[in-house]
Amino acid sequence: MASTETAAKDTAQDLAGLEAGLDALDAVQVSRTPVREVLVRKVLPPVVAVVLVLVVWQILIWAQVTDDYKLPSPSQVWDEVTDAWAQGTLLGYIWTSVSRGLLGFLLALAIGTPLGLLVSRVKLIRAAIGPVLSGLQSLPSVAWVPPAVIWLGLDDRMMYAVILLGAVPSIANGLVAGVDQIPPLHLRAGKTLGATGLRGTWHIVLPAALPGYLAGLKQGWAFSWRSLMAAEIIASSPDLGVGLGQLLEQGRETSSMSMVFLAIILILTVGIAIDLLIFSPLERWVLRGRGLLVKN
Repeated sequence: MASTETAAKDTAQDLAGLEAGLDALDAVQVSRTPVREVLVRKVLPPVVAVVLVLVVWQILIWAQVTDDYKLPSPSQVWDEVTDAWAQGTLLGYIWTSVSRGLLGFLLALAIGTPLGLLVSRVKLIRAAIGPVLSGLQSLPSVAWVPPAVIWLGLDDRMMYAVILLGAVPSIANGLVAGVDQIPPLHLRAGKTLGATGLRGTWHIVLPAALPGYLAGLKQGWAFSWRSLMAAEIIASSPDLGVGLGQLLEQGRETSSMSMVFLAIILILTVGIAIDLLIFSPLERWVLRGRGLLVKN
C-alpha cells in the first residue's frame, strides 16, 4: 500500500514537472531587439564582407596581376555608376529588368501553383507530367531563347515565355515535394473534420506544404531571374529597352570591362535585395508559425 502511494506521488511530481516545463516553453519573453545588436549581428557582417572584397580587389589592381582592360579598378566601376546616374539611365536599367522579372515570376506563380497541386493530388496527371516537369527543371533556360524568338519575335512576350518555361517547373516541383512531406494523419484528420476538395486544399494541404512550397518559390525566382538575364543578353532590340542583361552585352561589345562589372554587380544586388526583402521574411514567418523560430 505504501509503495503504491509512493509511486502515485512520484507520478504526480513528474507530471507537475512536465507541466511546469511546458509552461516555461510557452512563456517566451518577447522584447524588442536593441538597434545596436541588430547592427552588429545583421548589418555589420555583410558590410565587412563587402569591404574585404573591395580591399582584395584593389590589392590585385596594385599588384598588376593582369592588364587594366581585363580587370578594372573599383574606382573605374564607380565612375561608371556615377556616369549612368548622371545620365539618368541607372534606375532605368534596373527597373526594366526588375519589372519584367517580378511580373514573369507572378505569372509563373499563378500557373505553377495549380499545376503543382494537380500533379501532387492526381496520380494519373503525376504519372504523365511529373517526369516532364523534372526534365524541364533541369533544362538550361538559355535553350528556350532561340525558339521563343522565332515563335514570338523580339518583344516582351518572348521574355515572359522564357521566364515561365524556367520558373513554372521549379514552383510546381517545390509544391509537389511539400505535399509529399505532409504526414498522412494530417490529411485524414482534415477529411474527418470536413475539409475536403478546395476547402481541404486551402486549409490543410497548402499550409502543411508551405516549407517545400517556399523552397520551390525561391528556386523559381532564381530561375526567373537567370532566364531573364539569358534572354536579355541573347535577344537585343531597341523595342525591348535596355535592361541589366543588355547592359552586360553592351559592355562586352564595346570591350568596357567597367560596364561589364557594373552590370554584374547590379544583377547580384537585385538578387540579394529580392531575397532579403521578400523570401527571408516569408521564411521567418513560416518557421515562426511552426515554433521553429522564436522572436526575441
